[in-house]
Amino acid sequence: MMHMTFYWSRKVNLLIDSWKTQDWTDYLLTLLACLVVSAFYQFIENRRIRLKLIGAGKPFPAEIQTPLLQRKLTGNGAKLGVKVAGAFLFGLSSAIGYLLMLSVMSFNGGVFVAIVVGLAVGYFFFRNEGEDSIIADTSCACA
Repeated sequence: MMHMTFYWSRKVNLLIDSWKTQDWTDYLLTLLACLVVSAFYQFIENRRIRLKLIGAGKPFPAEIQTPLLQRKLTGNGAKLGVKVAGAFLFGLSSAIGYLLMLSVMSFNGGVFVAIVVGLAVGYFFFRNEGEDSIIADTSCACA
């Protein structure tokens, strides 16, 4: 039976039928996986925003200057490559975001906390670099 309210238990069924936790070891590894994937989501969003800045030819804010990323794009081939890479990162970010949302919809309290903590940790390490001054579209409403 699927839970429709938050519950606290070490027994959780996450995303697919074969991902069931029965003991504390499985449950803690599942929480660690949720934390790592949600931090990776923020990393992918960071890379996507940086790539978007490169494609637009805009300089990075002073807080996120990176010498290797400051080269000028020349020709349509380079711009097409940036667009393809941006589309790939957008798709990957969207897929991870939706899988995180579905994981939260398991209504397990531990999974919810692990994902929120992972997003906060990922934001602290990857997205807190002066990007707030940049207006960028997000692939997921939960971002």
